Amino acid sequence: MRIGFGYDSHRLVEGRKLILGGVEIPFEKGLLGHSDADALLHALCDAILGAIGEGDIGKHFPDSDPAYKNISSKELLISVNELAIRKGYRVNNIDSTLVLEKPKLRGYIDGMVTNIAGFLGMEPGRVNIKASTNEGMGFTGRCEGIAAFAVVTMKAET
Repeated sequence: MRIGFGYDSHRLVEGRKLILGGVEIPFEKGLLGHSDADALLHALCDAILGAIGEGDIGKHFPDSDPAYKNISSKELLISVNELAIRKGYRVNNIDSTLVLEKPKLRGYIDGMVTNIAGFLGMEPGRVNIKASTNEGMGFTGRCEGIAAFAVVTMKAET
């Protein structure tokens, strides 16, 4: 068994779609980034990469590489999962938290869970996503950006 932790954050800006957990969420702002800036999927990538000792998302998908410009973070997560499988590990469990003041995510979390489970080939019951505010404090509290935290457990394939 291995454990990995991931964190990501992106600035909210006008003129971008808001995508979290592979779900497009109607909102007047979206996340700024080289890819689609899905902070949740980026945190999951880092958690998986950390668990298998493979560095971080920037090592594998540098923002200086035009191949990743506007890429769906779904593709990054699938690639990271394939690397984990080649190394003999599968994601066993995911627990994650999104930190933002708005928009409210309650109506979108089930879709995120379904997407992530599908991307990773696992049961949705092994994926947990929570959303929390920062009570008006810090960059998330001022609605300047969104932060995501993720913890994964990985099981060795036998």
